[in-house]
Amino acid sequence: MTEHLDAARELAAAYLATLRERPVRAAGDPAALRRELPREGADPAEVVRELAAAAEPGLVASAGPRYFGFVTGGALPAALGADWLTSAWDQNAGLHSMSPAAAAAEQTVGRWVIDLLGLPPHAGFGVVTGAQMANVSALAAARHGVLRDAGWDVEARGLAGAPEIRVIAHAETHSTVFNALRLLGFGRDTVIRVPADDRGRMDAAALRAELGDGPAIVCAQAGNVNSGAFDPFPEIAAACAERGAWLHVDGAFGLWAAAAPERAHLCAGVDAADSWALDAHKWLNVPYDGALAIVRDPGALSGSLALTGAYLTVAGEAERNGGDWAPEASRRARAFPMWAALRSLGRDGVADLVERDCRLAARIAGRLAAEPGVAILNDVVLNQALARFGDDDAATDAVIARVQQEGTCWLGGTRWHGRAAMRISVSGWQTTEEDADRSAAAIAAAWRDVASGRLH
Repeated sequence: MTEHLDAARELAAAYLATLRERPVRAAGDPAALRRELPREGADPAEVVRELAAAAEPGLVASAGPRYFGFVTGGALPAALGADWLTSAWDQNAGLHSMSPAAAAAEQTVGRWVIDLLGLPPHAGFGVVTGAQMANVSALAAARHGVLRDAGWDVEARGLAGAPEIRVIAHAETHSTVFNALRLLGFGRDTVIRVPADDRGRMDAAALRAELGDGPAIVCAQAGNVNSGAFDPFPEIAAACAERGAWLHVDGAFGLWAAAAPERAHLCAGVDAADSWALDAHKWLNVPYDGALAIVRDPGALSGSLALTGAYLTVAGEAERNGGDWAPEASRRARAFPMWAALRSLGRDGVADLVERDCRLAARIAGRLAAEPGVAILNDVVLNQALARFGDDDAATDAVIARVQQEGTCWLGGTRWHGRAAMRISVSGWQTTEEDADRSAAAIAAAWRDVASGRLH
C-alpha cells in the first residue's frame, strides 16, 4: 500500500542529495512529459518513477544554495516534511468543519507572523497562494473600506456608479500590484504614478501633492524588487492619515526585515499602514506556495471576501473559516508548512536567516565591485544587488546568459534607470559564504570572458 510513497521518498532523497552540486540551470528539455494519454492506467509506484525520470532534465535547482533569481527561497527541512504531510492528510482549509487542524494552524501562523513583524495585534489575515493574491485580497479590503466610509456597499452594488477611488502608486511599484488593481476593476492605466527617487523609493512630497479629498488608496512598498529599498513609511503614513487614505504595503519579501534587529529600521513606520502583502515561499522558505494578506481592520477583509451559501457552515466564535479571509473556497492547507517553518526557526532563526542572506548579498556585491569594469548600481541594504558590466547593455546581457549557461549559479536580468543590469537576490536558507564566493567567482569569470571576446 505504500510502494508509491516509498518510491517518492527514495527519489526525493536522491534529488536533494544532488542539490548542492548539480548545475543550477535545467539540463535540457523534459520532452518525455509531452506524451499522449494511454488508454490503460499504470501502477502508482511506476507512475511516480516515470514522472521523476521524465521531469529530471527540466528541473531547476531553485531550492538549492546558489539560485539567486526572482527572490526565490528554498524549502526548509521541517517545512518540506510538513508539506508531504499536507498532501497525505489532504485537508480542505476552506471551512473549520472540514479541518479543525488546518483552521488552527492558520490561526496560529497568522498570530505568530503578525507578532513577529510588529503589526497591529488584532489585524485580520488570509492565507493565500502568493503575493499576487495577497495584494488582490488586501486591495479588495481597501476597496471595501474606503467605499464603506463613503457610504457605498461595493460588494452589493459593484463599482458602477460608486464614488471615484483615486489609486496612487509610484514608478517602482511591483507589477503584481497593478495586476491586482486590474482584477479588482480599477484598471492599470487609471493609477496615478508618483515619481520614485534614484533608489526606487516613493517620493513622499509628490504623494502629498496628489492626495485630495474623497476615497483614496495608496500603494507603497517594503523592499524594491530591484534595489531592495524601502519607501519612507513615516512620511507616507502621515500624508495618508491627514487625507483619510488607505495605505497598502506590498512587502512580499522585504517585510520580513522587520523580524531582524539589524534590518528592522528599514521598516520603521510600516505598522501604521492599513494592509500588507507578505510571501512565505520567499524568505520564510516554505515549499511553493504560500503567502499572507494582513489587514488592520478584520471586518474590511472578511467583508470583501467572505463566503455565503445555505449549505456552508458558519464558524463559531473561537473557530475560523479560512475561505472567509481569502479568495479561494476549496483550498490547500498551506498553513501547515508555514507553521513548521516558523516553529523550526523560532524568532532567532527567522532573524538569522534574514541577516545572513543580506550579508551574503553584500559579500557578492563586494567581490564583484572589486573587478575592473563591474559596477554595483544600488546600495545593498537588503538581499538585492544590481551589477552592470562594462557600462554596456549588450555586455551585461551576455554575462547574464553566460552565467546561466555555465551553471554554478543562476540569476536574472532587469532594467534599472533604463540600463541593463544583473539582478542578484539571496533568499535561501542553505546559502553559505562559500556559495557566495563561488558564485561571485563564476560571475567574474563570465565577465572576463565576455570582455575578452568583446575587446579581441
